[in-house]
Amino acid sequence: MCLAIPAKVLEKDGDNAFVDFGDGTTRTVNATLVDVNIGEYVIVHAGFAIEVLDEAEAKETLRLWGELLTQYE
Repeated sequence: MCLAIPAKVLEKDGDNAFVDFGDGTTRTVNATLVDVNIGEYVIVHAGFAIEVLDEAEAKETLRLWGELLTQYE
């Protein structure tokens, strides 16, 4: 099973994007597979941005992840 998580692009530097996963968790990911701009959302899998995602869909997915994760705290 694969896991991919939405993230908002905060900065972009060449092929790399600095992203926020919605809870303050930030990482640098490889963005060579997508044409993305600062402020847009991407799906991240294994350190790669693999798809640009609609903002409303990204926010709903992040909300659901947050809801799911709080059940296991």
